Amino acid sequence: MIDLDYLANVRPSHRQYAWQQLELYGFVHFGMNTMTGREWGTGEEDPGLFDPPDLDADEWAASLAAAGMRGLILTAKHHDGFCLWPSRYSEHTVAASPWRQGRGDVVREVADACARHGLKFGVYLSPWDRAEPTYGSGTAYDDVYVGQLVELLTGYGDIFAVWLDGANGEGPNGKRQTYDWPRYYRTIRALQPGAVICVCGPDVRWCGNEAGQTRPDEWSVVPRALQDVERIAERSQQVDDGAFSRTIRSDDRDLGSRTALTARPGDLVWYPAEVNTSIRPGWFHHPEEDSQVRDVDELFDIYQRTVGGNSTLLLNVPPTREGRIAEPDRRTLAGLGRRIAALRDAAVPATDITFSSRPADPAALTSLANDVGHWLPAAADLHPWLELTLPGRTVLDGIVLKEQITVGQRIEEVHIDIHDGEQWQPVTKTGAVGYQRILRFAPIAAEAVRVAVVRTRLAPALAAVVPLAAQPSS
Repeated sequence: MIDLDYLANVRPSHRQYAWQQLELYGFVHFGMNTMTGREWGTGEEDPGLFDPPDLDADEWAASLAAAGMRGLILTAKHHDGFCLWPSRYSEHTVAASPWRQGRGDVVREVADACARHGLKFGVYLSPWDRAEPTYGSGTAYDDVYVGQLVELLTGYGDIFAVWLDGANGEGPNGKRQTYDWPRYYRTIRALQPGAVICVCGPDVRWCGNEAGQTRPDEWSVVPRALQDVERIAERSQQVDDGAFSRTIRSDDRDLGSRTALTARPGDLVWYPAEVNTSIRPGWFHHPEEDSQVRDVDELFDIYQRTVGGNSTLLLNVPPTREGRIAEPDRRTLAGLGRRIAALRDAAVPATDITFSSRPADPAALTSLANDVGHWLPAAADLHPWLELTLPGRTVLDGIVLKEQITVGQRIEEVHIDIHDGEQWQPVTKTGAVGYQRILRFAPIAAEAVRVAVVRTRLAPALAAVVPLAAQPSS
């Protein structure tokens, strides 16, 4: 038996809510692998190989901002152990390279560029380190790793996310380190309390694949057992091959429905999903992949399914060995930004809204900014609905729904009907909504829109109901 009061009132922390509002942000894989053309380095590379002649962090930040991104996560250290900052805990760093005469700091340059371009800054610090002699020794390695965390979390301003990868390719016959996750988490919380800890962490979970695929219904309220980082680590990449980034896993398709939660009794937790994928087949830049950059249509489709499916989208954009964003990537990012801007511009303001109970501010509900208010129907209203009158006959091809997740995720099924001037007719329906759901349908002329909540966990809190005007084909 599920306690609906419990289920409907599990809520995000302040850091989780701030992270969700970023919606789209960038991953920047750059380092020794960029210079060697690999995806996973060995840790034995000569630091002299790292010498990007034209590194331009401002171009990186500007390119991501042009795509509509609001943050950037940099691979400060990948599995090969090469540090993009002059760490006191390693000799395998930029300080041992010829770049900037050994006085450079990629992390500093990127953090400063993010500040100039209005992006939040985050760091990826691989727990697996193939260059560190103490790796596999237990506490001695944990001391090194925590020391590097302290350097990154105290020397570069506010950090919005710390991304912890569970990949480990050593295998049963190689070095294996049992990571002291609780110690890592305590360090992050103490030094950057506003930062979310992603993937192998308690704040943000991995969606389950790196192909940009999403579940039909994504729930943020899930069993606490999903925070088991060892389980996440086991599902992370184990070998360096090109197939993993396009592999789609279909298991655990239902994490948070009432049926799923009944089968997995126990404590619940707010543990939202992040979808991470790359603009290219690989995570690091390889010149031979310049013709394989995802096009704008594919990326916009992924955006609508992820950001419009109660997830965030972490899109990887890898700079070249020269230190620049490749032209095909920049062109696609700019196109993506235009598509996202056009989606927001397509919002149709309602001239009037009728509610089944407890009226709300129409101006608030028809804004895509979901901090200005929400509609909470009366508790006795078992089948809540609202109707939006449009400013004349308008051709629509979509609608955006948002719940006010600061009070919980509650909607389980919602139906959308339109009135064409003569009669009501159904156009689409969906299950879970959460932070945001972008629903698309065939273009249809409408004078009014009805949103009916058919199934919910207590009274739903709708933060936005925004019809989308159909755009001319490009």
